[in-house]
Amino acid sequence: MGDPGTTDSPRIASGAAWALRNGRRAAIALAAAVFAMMGSLAALSCRRAGEAPPSEVVIYTALDRSFAEPILQRYERQTGTKVLAVYDTESTKSIGLANRIRAERGRPQCDVFWNNEILNTLQLNAEGLLRPTHPRHASLFPAELRDPDGCWYGFAARARVLIVNTQKLAGRHPPHSLFDLTDPAWRGELAIAKPVAGSTATHVACLFQHLGSARAAEYFRALKANGLRIESGNKAAAENVGNGAVTIAWTDTDDAMIELRAGSPVQIVFPDAAPAEIGTLYIPNTLAAIANARHPVEADRLVDFLLSPEVEAELAAGPSAQIPLSRGTKGPPGLKGPSEANPMPVDFARAAAVWAEAQRFVQEEFLRD
Repeated sequence: MGDPGTTDSPRIASGAAWALRNGRRAAIALAAAVFAMMGSLAALSCRRAGEAPPSEVVIYTALDRSFAEPILQRYERQTGTKVLAVYDTESTKSIGLANRIRAERGRPQCDVFWNNEILNTLQLNAEGLLRPTHPRHASLFPAELRDPDGCWYGFAARARVLIVNTQKLAGRHPPHSLFDLTDPAWRGELAIAKPVAGSTATHVACLFQHLGSARAAEYFRALKANGLRIESGNKAAAENVGNGAVTIAWTDTDDAMIELRAGSPVQIVFPDAAPAEIGTLYIPNTLAAIANARHPVEADRLVDFLLSPEVEAELAAGPSAQIPLSRGTKGPPGLKGPSEANPMPVDFARAAAVWAEAQRFVQEEFLRD
């Protein structure tokens, strides 16, 4: 047998060379695969980093959640924009959200304010908290319900009506005017919502503007002397007429229609409908974009969507029975729009100016311990 160190060395050397060559190929292939994977991950990371984050918009709404939420959810489905909604409570309608917007002045969290009335919206605008936006359908709405600078828009009104329990009338004719309610014949039979929030507070301020402060104060004192009952909200007032706890209530058409559709023994009266009377108050919802908010583009798109005949038609056909204000939009059956009734002539800007005076009065007369 020959010397293993010399006889087999060429074979060994050849095998080592093969192993070295193939080992290098494997290493190169592995390295190439690793670098390719890293490159793919890096590219994916870059694409993700370059993508815009999912869009969102924050809306504060004083309209009842059960009425507003289906519309906002439909907007989400149609656009892919996440709608973050904050809803008001029944006892602080419009006031609570308006004060929250004021408190957030230095760092706004709200993009769009959907108010269920108008006077607090006008006050926010006077305080510089709103900004212009220009929805496509704005010209379809009455000029007096559009801010000249585009900072707010009125739409989808409710009328302030009397709801009457027909079983408790006991053969009497229902009242046809707000001023009938001071008659001793109705003593202890009238309820209104707490007059410091929502549409009832707006109604009080509008009467202060329309009648003058002295006459309005005299009227409310006469109601108080006639046994006026104060409820937690318009919904509670309407429900207590429906269940017979009280005969008559001031309320909004949406709450009155819920009782009517539920089969309660009630009748809706549009008060002061004769031409010589003061007329029925119509209070619009309002839309506004908040100044210096975080999502201005999304806010403009949402206002554009909400201020449309399609949304008004949906609100009219739904349980809230909102009364359309855009030209040509069909209203809910059984309810009169401003063109079919005797609407109270109100200067909402002047009503907003007397808001504080009206609030001081009702706080002292009705809510003082």
